[in-house]
Formats: sequence, C-alpha cells, structure tokens
Amino acid sequence: MARPRPLEFDKKKIVAENRKARFEYFLEEFFEAGIALQGTEVKSLRFGEGSIAESYAEVRDGQAWLVNANIPEFSHGNRFNHEPKRPRKLLLHQRQVEKLHGAVAREGMTLIPMSIYFNGRGRAKVELALAKGKKTHDKRESIKERDWKREQGRILRDRG
Repeated sequence: MARPRPLEFDKKKIVAENRKARFEYFLEEFFEAGIALQGTEVKSLRFGEGSIAESYAEVRDGQAWLVNANIPEFSHGNRFNHEPKRPRKLLLHQRQVEKLHGAVAREGMTLIPMSIYFNGRGRAKVELALAKGKKTHDKRESIKERDWKREQGRILRDRG
C-alpha cells in the first residue's frame, strides 16, 4: 500500500495567471505541463515576475511550445541572461501532445495557458486549457450572468 503524500505536495505558488481567458473562451479540458526553462528564467519566476496574458500554446513538429509568454530578464543576471519572449518547450506525454494536436487541427480549438505555478516539489508547471473562442453575444451573456450573481449576493446580504 502506498504511503499518503505529505500535505506540502499539494501546495501551489501561482506566479502568473490568465484571468481574461475565462471571459474570452469556453474552456473544455485542462492539462498540466512542465516547462523547459533556463536558470535565470526560474529565478525570475521565483521572484513572481512573468506574464502570460497574450500567450498561447501550439503543437509543432510533434512537440508542444509556449509562445509569447513574457518572463522578464533576471535583475541580477549577467551576460548569460535569457531572452524574455522566447518560445519555451512544454513537457507533456506524447499521447497528450497528439490529443492536443488533433483537437486544434480538427475541431478548431485553441491551447490557452491558464497559469504558471510552482508545485509542491518546486517544479515550474503550466496549466493549459483546450478552449473554443466566444462570440460577442456569448460574452454579453457572461456579463449579464456575472452581474445577476453579484446582485443576488447583495439581496441576500441585505435580507440577512
């Protein structure tokens, strides 16, 4: 029988989050992927710097890549500092890569990075979502629903 994991393995330290993606896309399925980083990139992420607001992931030549993610240069880095917006390889199982490639090619879906975080073991991970873009009327519907939920909360608070 396997030993239960200590609680510290379940902790996540979120570095960057793509909050706008939940509004812009219908999120279908989530994947966790490792990222192949250089040393100064890891240090920069540990300081809480990094942005994935305009980034996306793509499958090219049988490998998944994180494109346009901005990890700024490390402040104490020397001439071996990294390039801030370089494409970074995502570490996934081959079966997962093939599944993502099929969904993007056939069904017209997009791979969106939702967050970059450090797991309990200190490894940098990216949470990817297979997503389908929302139309303008879908976005309006989301806004109406969000406003109604907020209004419900106010009504319930005022009564109680």
